[in-house]
Amino acid sequence: MADYYPPASFHFRVEFLDIDTVDNDVLFQSVSGLSASIETENVKEGGENRFTHVLPVRSQYSDLVLKRGVLKDSGIIRWCRDALEAFTFQPSDVLVHLLNDVHEPLVTWNLVHAWPKKWSAADLDAEKNAVLVETLELSYNFFTVNHSAPS
Repeated sequence: MADYYPPASFHFRVEFLDIDTVDNDVLFQSVSGLSASIETENVKEGGENRFTHVLPVRSQYSDLVLKRGVLKDSGIIRWCRDALEAFTFQPSDVLVHLLNDVHEPLVTWNLVHAWPKKWSAADLDAEKNAVLVETLELSYNFFTVNHSAPS
């Protein structure tokens, strides 16, 4: 039996399926918010005073947060500006791939019907020698997870 080593979290790629992107447009320094939970409802039963029933209602998904250095030309930022400035929304499916050592997907999260909810840039500070980072927050309906077979 071969030893198993958990995959590194730093080797990933993000794809926007319905947006015209440029070469470096999908290179991000961090991805967060791949999280799901179940919303619940408390129901009190008459005559039962020892506990309250907790029932599942629906799934909830956190917003996806993407961070990267600011690009001079970006199809993704044009997509965001259309939504934030012109209030023109073009939802897109987004794929987040965790990659193996030969750049093939090990795990893929498919975020369905994503749209830009917020864009922000880091503070400009003359006292720091740092890359200007932009943050993109996306809302989406749900995600599915695909685990690729080991090669």
